Parts: sequence; structure tokens; C-alpha cells
Amino acid sequence: MSTFRSSDWFGKKDKMGFIYRSWMKNQGMPEDMFDGRPVIGICNTWSELTPCNAHLRDIAESVKRGVFEAGGFPLEFPIMSLGETLLKPTAMLFRNLASMDTEESIRGNPIDGVVLLTGCDKTTPSTLMGAASVDLPTIVVQGGPMLNGKYKGHDIGSGTNVWTFTDDLKTGKISYAEFAEAESCMSRSPGHCMTMGTASTMACMVESLGMSLSGGAAIPAVDSRRKRIAQLSGRRIVEMVKEDLKMSKILTRAAFENAIKVNAAIGGSSNFVIHLTAIAGRIGVDLKLEDFDNIGSKMPLLLDLMPSGKFLMEDFYYAGGLPAIIKQMSPVLDMDAITVTGKSHKENIEAVGTIYNEDVIHQFEKPLIDEAGIVVVKGNLALNGAVIKPSAATPALMQHRGRAVVFENIEDYHDRVDDPNLDIDETCVMVLKSVGPVGYPGMPEVGNMTLPKKLLDKGVTDMVRISDGRMSGTAFGTVILHVSPESAIGGNLGLVQNGDMIKLDVPNKSLHLEVSDEELAIRRSKWTAPAPASNRGYVNLYVNHVQQADKGADLDFLVGGSGSEVLRDSH
Repeated sequence: MSTFRSSDWFGKKDKMGFIYRSWMKNQGMPEDMFDGRPVIGICNTWSELTPCNAHLRDIAESVKRGVFEAGGFPLEFPIMSLGETLLKPTAMLFRNLASMDTEESIRGNPIDGVVLLTGCDKTTPSTLMGAASVDLPTIVVQGGPMLNGKYKGHDIGSGTNVWTFTDDLKTGKISYAEFAEAESCMSRSPGHCMTMGTASTMACMVESLGMSLSGGAAIPAVDSRRKRIAQLSGRRIVEMVKEDLKMSKILTRAAFENAIKVNAAIGGSSNFVIHLTAIAGRIGVDLKLEDFDNIGSKMPLLLDLMPSGKFLMEDFYYAGGLPAIIKQMSPVLDMDAITVTGKSHKENIEAVGTIYNEDVIHQFEKPLIDEAGIVVVKGNLALNGAVIKPSAATPALMQHRGRAVVFENIEDYHDRVDDPNLDIDETCVMVLKSVGPVGYPGMPEVGNMTLPKKLLDKGVTDMVRISDGRMSGTAFGTVILHVSPESAIGGNLGLVQNGDMIKLDVPNKSLHLEVSDEELAIRRSKWTAPAPASNRGYVNLYVNHVQQADKGADLDFLVGGSGSEVLRDSH
């Protein structure tokens, strides 16, 4: 009998062993499946309510083949799936709940190693967070991006072109019939967003962290090589169990620094910051908001991909994929960092990493933008920091002073943004309150506020926008996000009034409200906190325990982990 963790269930020769084995046999499993071979849990975020992950049952079958081939015992199990496109009020509200589901499902069951099947935005960080708190050998298999959207003879990108089509519909540039036609043209295959939205960013994050097999991040969901890498991952997780290659051996400080640098090079989502911070908190790596700036802000942009560029994930894969980016970045990465292969990044890309299309992937010495990583800005409007994604912003607005036009909450914004009498012009700064972790609750992707119709009609395409919320990784604009502390808990963002002057200076990493401390004190004395979003259930738990954006918006009692040990039997 093996000494694998699962032997505490299936290796017992008593009443409990009888129970654990007998009830599993009702699925037709023969006796030798319990002979001490490693049990591999396939954590599946499949759901028809998560369209990006609706093909993961098929991917799971490929993983199982690999596990069987390597002599393992695969057992697939579901966890809460988080669909960015359907779930209200925001999938981010439930990321931490899904991480708890993942953690307890892994810890409480006879699992020796884990394969995380992920795709849509929050399914990747939530499962990684949960698995990290248990710290078993773990490998990630991503579902892959959709094929390029095709509309009237040109490519369109999921998310990114939603915003442009919406603006065009609003200003009469396209009809509703054309708008509706684009829906089918954009989403034409299984998979997640094919722009460098959060889902694609998370796939690249996983590979750059060393948590997935090399070369898998950009493979289209319907490409046969997606199933191939799933099968190879099934084989590899069995070997990882035998090698005791746990997550904590891979997710080192060096791995996180590599991911930050690679994220800059690909023009990754600003949501990367909040998710990577939360994962680091679970595995015990001290990652601060300033690290994203200090480590990544000077990195070059090498990938010409929406929303920072013009190509899509399918093009990225054909051009060489993430191995080509990593090879170009090798002078500034820790190439000796260990990965799930048991080898280093250097060894993984030794025979690959060629750029096949330099219009899509640029050389390190010839970047699209010299300095493209996430920038952290601070000041009296964001005492603990806020973030901006320069590669998706307008250079002329990176230093800007303007009059605040304030929306107290999302309903106020929707009610007034298109009012012809709204006192706003292109020099103003749009401020949206109460969309942070506590205020919304859940910190939704509404920070990239659509501009007022009267300004769109004038041809205005960008303005400085500030909020304590997030924006989709597919979005673009000069948008200040994740303001911390948020307005709903008394942050200075909640004290901003119409007409206040705000100065943004990204090069000098400053965000300043030109209001005296004395005036802010007076306003604070009159400020009252909004009513709680809920007084029951998970939402109440979340609101009372969620940390601020600069700490990853995890629940305070989930930071760290409890390991894999379970001391008591069930009967």
C-alpha cells in the first residue's frame, strides 16, 4: 500500500475503509482502483451558466486519459463556477466563496493531486487560491480562448468591441440590426474572451507562474492541441504526486515577480493585480501593491493584442504564444524558477520560443511601448493606492487636471450620464463612488464608465475616470481603478464633491484632490456610511470580512492556509 494521502481513506482495513471503498464501487469501479495508486482530483468549473467554461467536460475527459495512462485514479468533481457574463451583481463578489468551495472540496476528500480546469475570469484565481490553502501537487489546465470574432470582413474582439459597438450604437453610427448581428459574429466558438481580457491574462499568469505546462495559455479552445495539453497535464500530475511537487515549491517570490513582469509585456488586465495579490496571500508570499509598480511598471509591451493593440489570442498562439514572450523577457526573468514540469522556465523553452510573426510579438529591444506595466498612484484621494493600465490609456491624459463630475453610486451614474443638462466637458474627471468591495458589494467592472452621449457625439473618445471599482481586462481608457480605501468605508473618494479639482500625474505616480485637510475633515464629520448591502448569508459575511483592493480583496480569515491534514473520520 502506498503512503499517498488517499490511503487514509482507501487503504484502511476496517469499518471506515469498507465505507470509503464500497460506496465508490457503486460507480462500477473495480477493486484494483483502490490498490494505492495516486488519486487525482479534477476540479471542474464547468457550467452552462459560465459560457466560457461550457466545454470543460470535454477537456476533463482528455485529462482523465492522461491520468489513467500514468497509473493514476482520476475523480472529477464540480465546484461553484463563476461566469463573468451572466452572474449578478458581479462574479468578483463570489470569487472568495468559490475559493472556499475549492479548498474544502480538496481537503475533505481522498485526493493526492489536483488538476484545476479553469477558463472564465474568476475561475482561475478562485481555484488557485483554494488549492494554495491546501498545498497539494496541483496543475492548471485552461479552457482556452475563443476563435477570433469575424464581422464584415474584419476581426472583432470579445469585450473590447462590445464597448466600441455600444458607443457606435449610442451615437447612431450603426443600427440596432448591425449591433445584434455582431453578437453572433463575436462569440463563434467555445472558449473565453480572445482579447487580453482577464481570462487570457489569468491563463498567461498561470503559465508564467509555472503552474501549467509551457505553451498552453494561448491555444484556442477548439484547437486539438488544447486536448493534447490536457492529456499531457493528466500524465504530469501523477508524476508530480510521486515527486511531492507541491504548490508552495513552485509559487515562490521569484515566480510572482516573473508573473508581474510578463503581465506588463503582454498588456495584461489590471485585474491581475488583485488576483495575484490574493493568491500570494494564500501561499504565504508577501506581495504588496507597490511591488506591481516597482517590478513591472518599467517593463516593455511586446504583444500587440486588444485592448492595448489590434490582434487577438488566436494570432498570439500562431505567432509563438507565451513561450516566445518568456524567451524575449529572459534577460529580466528568473529563468531558473521551478515549474510544474519539474524543470525551470529556461529548460521548458529551450527548444521553443521562436517568434513567427513580429507584427504580433515584438522583440524585447523593439517594444511597442517602452514602459507598459501597471502603475500605482497614491495621494490624498488614494491613501493606500490605486492602479492604472498605461498601455490601454491615452498618453495625453496621463498628466491631467480637471473638474470632478461626481456620481454617488452606479444608479446615479445610469440616471444622469446621458442627461443633456449634465455639466460636463472633455476636460472633466468622472468620479464614481460606492463600487468597491464593500460598497457595491463585490467591486464590479464598471470603472470604465461609458462617456456621456453628448461628448461621444462630439467625437470625444476618452476622459479621466476614477472609481474604487474595477474594469474588464477587455476595456480601455485612462481609468484609475481600485482606489483604496474605498468610499463606502470612509475613504476620501467618498468625500469628493462636484466642482473639486483633481490632479492626475501618472509619471510621478500621484493622484491628488485639491481640497484642504481642514475642508476634508468638515466633510468627513457630515459623512454617513451607506446601509449594508445585506444582513444575511454569504454577502453579509463578505461585507464584514473583505479586505481592501490593495490587499487582494480576499476575506481576512482566508489569508494563509490550513494544509491538507484531516484528522477525523466521517462515521
